[in-house]
Amino acid sequence: MPKKFIRSFKYAQLGVSHALRHERNLWIHLIVALAALAVAVGLKVSRVELALVVLTITLVIVTEMINTAIEEAVNLAEPKNNPLAALAKNLAAGAALSAAVGAVAVGLLIFLPRLLR
Repeated sequence: MPKKFIRSFKYAQLGVSHALRHERNLWIHLIVALAALAVAVGLKVSRVELALVVLTITLVIVTEMINTAIEEAVNLAEPKNNPLAALAKNLAAGAALSAAVGAVAVGLLIFLPRLLR
């Protein structure tokens, strides 16, 4: 394999590692994700439903990491208070929040009917 290709995985691993070490919200998402997976397995959801849970978890984690990347880039580009910098950071945080709310909705749609039985 080309060295650049292999190096790209190393850089990606460094990004994930940094996020795990420094991002409290990512840990919260991961803990909730593990709980959701445990509930899914415990309720014996279908493979399609499990795939939706996994895909939703992935969306939330990816969105949280993109939010962090945007916040760090904005901090680098504009270290002083700037309304446009604040807006960019707020929009990124809003995207992460929207993904988390969507994940709760997916969880309710899949788990609630089984829990109410």
